[in-house]
Amino acid sequence: MPTPDTIERFISRVESNLHAEAVEEFYTADACIQENQSLPRIGRNPQAARERVMLARTVSATSQCVRPVFVNGNNVVIRWIFHFEWADGSFTHMEELAYQRWEGERIAQETFFYDPAQAVPQKR
Repeated sequence: MPTPDTIERFISRVESNLHAEAVEEFYTADACIQENQSLPRIGRNPQAARERVMLARTVSATSQCVRPVFVNGNNVVIRWIFHFEWADGSFTHMEELAYQRWEGERIAQETFFYDPAQAVPQKR
């Protein structure tokens, strides 16, 4: 079960747009990450690399935790709002719920729930 301090440090990393670093610090080596009903992705290192590639395409990013954070034993639910400005002038604004299962102080499984229409970049 994660401590409240660990959860707060995780949230702080993400809100600082250190997404890849948050994955490296807080996920198990064989973490399972899934978006909606898509196939799960396995592994901390591939997920961290994916985050780096995504953030490298941004001009700016904002990541915000909307409180409260729900914790029940090893299960944590965080509501996030993300705003990404892309190099081509488009933007993506997303709100999602992250359902996490922690093993001690690390995330072993995470499923993101969001409306897929939000993932389509919008033009100004």
